Amino acid sequence: MTNVITSPANSINLAAIAKELSFTEKQVRNVVALLDDDNTVPFITRYRKEQTGNLDEEQIREIERRVKALRQLAEKTESILRLIDAQGKLTPELRRKIEAADTLKRLDDLYLPFRPKRKSRAEAARQKGLEPLADMIMRGEADSIPIEKAAAAFVSPDADQGIATKNEALQGAADIIAERISEDAAVRDHSRKIAWRTGTISVSASKQVNEKSKEFENYFGYSEPVWKVPPHRTLALNRGEKEDVLKIRFEWDRAVAARVISDSYELSTHAHREFLNQCVRDSLDRLIHPSIEREVRREITEQAEEHGISVFAKNLRSLLLQPPLRNEGVLAIDPGFRTGCKIAVLDKQGQCVHTDVVYVTGNADKRQGTLQRLADLVKTHSCRLIAIGNGTACRETEELISQLIAVYCPDCRYLIVNEAGASIYSASTVAREEFPDYDATVRGTISIGRRLQDPLSELVKIEPQHIGVGMYQHDMNPRLMKDSLDSVVESCVNYVGVDLNTASASLLKYVSGFTQLIARRVVEWRDANGSFSSRRQLLDVAGVGKSTFTQAAGFLKIRNGAEPLDHTWIHPESYELAHRLLACLSLTPADVQSSDENKEAIHSSLNDISIKQLSAELDVGQPTLKDIIDALRRPGRDPRTDLPGPIFRSGVLKLEDLSNGMELSGTVLNVVDFGAFVDIGLKDTGLVHVSQMANRFISSPHEVVSVGDIVTVWVQSIDTERRRVSLTMKRPL
Repeated sequence: MTNVITSPANSINLAAIAKELSFTEKQVRNVVALLDDDNTVPFITRYRKEQTGNLDEEQIREIERRVKALRQLAEKTESILRLIDAQGKLTPELRRKIEAADTLKRLDDLYLPFRPKRKSRAEAARQKGLEPLADMIMRGEADSIPIEKAAAAFVSPDADQGIATKNEALQGAADIIAERISEDAAVRDHSRKIAWRTGTISVSASKQVNEKSKEFENYFGYSEPVWKVPPHRTLALNRGEKEDVLKIRFEWDRAVAARVISDSYELSTHAHREFLNQCVRDSLDRLIHPSIEREVRREITEQAEEHGISVFAKNLRSLLLQPPLRNEGVLAIDPGFRTGCKIAVLDKQGQCVHTDVVYVTGNADKRQGTLQRLADLVKTHSCRLIAIGNGTACRETEELISQLIAVYCPDCRYLIVNEAGASIYSASTVAREEFPDYDATVRGTISIGRRLQDPLSELVKIEPQHIGVGMYQHDMNPRLMKDSLDSVVESCVNYVGVDLNTASASLLKYVSGFTQLIARRVVEWRDANGSFSSRRQLLDVAGVGKSTFTQAAGFLKIRNGAEPLDHTWIHPESYELAHRLLACLSLTPADVQSSDENKEAIHSSLNDISIKQLSAELDVGQPTLKDIIDALRRPGRDPRTDLPGPIFRSGVLKLEDLSNGMELSGTVLNVVDFGAFVDIGLKDTGLVHVSQMANRFISSPHEVVSVGDIVTVWVQSIDTERRRVSLTMKRPL
């Protein structure tokens, strides 16, 4: 078996990838082959474990990213070779250098001298015929005569069209030499390394001071080595510069770079060293420095964006995988002052059964009337849970609900729900199609309630960057953000699985192998024909062929269908194997869905199985057999139910109620580089700084907490003026 896979552009050395990522060559080869056959990462992760050696999803995605990068490199290598060859300038030595290039940056450096030139001082000098003079000076051929005398030969009698003086000729030659130096791949590599080693970012206030200046005033006078600037600070500086509040300057040790370049050209013994050293300084100041500055700024921004997207992705995954609240009706409230609080009562299936509007303002009689109306709604619709959006008038609404619980509904509890993106969803096509008879405000209120009932099913309807669990997400590359976050949503949806008969098109489009069009067609088929009774009926949907069915079927669940295994994680391709396994235990698929008493006997039988022995008898890989047994133990399992639920409250906590050292329980709302924001029941969230998360050094808050975690915290300090609370997760002594 070869260790190379041919890509559209060149060969990819799989052995090198395997060594780099610490996998076996066979694992990498099989993953690449599966991906090239259009298998999705979730499908490969769950149903092709024998081929991948049980690699997890992130490991498979890492192989995917590395192969993609190498193929891009190979394609660009071929393109550059073709372009230079078309110019007739591709020498064997240059070909070797280009083919040996291991980064896109190195390829760009090698191609730079051959890239079509824009109008420049050097190009103007070449058009005037000064390139031979530049060649003579660089080769030192004019050392037998003064350099000015050599330049005199290029003076043109037609001053309007040519060169009027010797100085003009020398300046043109210097411009050509400066450009050559700036395009020398070795020079650029040396300069780049020096810039990263010695470069500094300095910040000052711009002349256009405005109302936004206060937000960035901490950065006025800030200076730091470029390699030390943390990602969140890079994004903040970029935003301040974009809003014309900050002026950012990059400086590096160009004197050191000048010496290195001079040594590389051996100018210390050159006949025209003084002239050429001036060319070096000009090249550094006029050409290399601006290019290096753009490159360094672009690179630290890309690194910051990559890091920021990674943080966002972790937070998003934790948020999407919050446990659902099954079989619970919810009274959802979208708070507001002037237009009132929108009310939506949702039944246990998330259907809106009543809407209303109440007001948190008014005199005592009006407030009493509002409480009575809310109490009647709770009683009529048997709602024990109340979801309050965290927008305007949130805390005033919370006080009202707290009073409602204390006086009328002692069995009720409430929760503040992050409503980020609800307004965007409410005005979307998806929302209008879902609730054509309601206006946008009611749709947004329904979304708030449904986020409590099933976070994943509701939040997939909103573009991830609007969900509000990131860091400077609106300052990042939109395409990279979308690609990364779509992968997270796809991963979560397929990790949880989808009920084929209840899922919306917004949820179905993320199922392995599905597209938005196929998701719509599945819903349309369901509307026209009723519920699916088996997974096999998917093949009746237009556009669902054998390949799509294979990718999707295992992630789609059917309750109480014709085939009991359709409610498990077992893929239809393994049904025959599952039947044989059950037969060995004198069981049928129907027994898996039977009573709780019978389940104990089934679990006992499954627990007694020797996987190693049975895998040999059934001629199946151990990972697949183990997954089938786990699926039979817990048919229809939702992995989110293993996680702790949210903290519901019955009373309001005020800033004035706090004291240093007070112990509280809270929910992590967002995790960023410097700490975690925790909802402890206040109007404003508290912050646990990264240094207060553990009695040991941690490099990232994600080592300790995730979005949705329930944590115990203690009040460390209270800033009543700015209404800020600092928390600690270190137990006081």
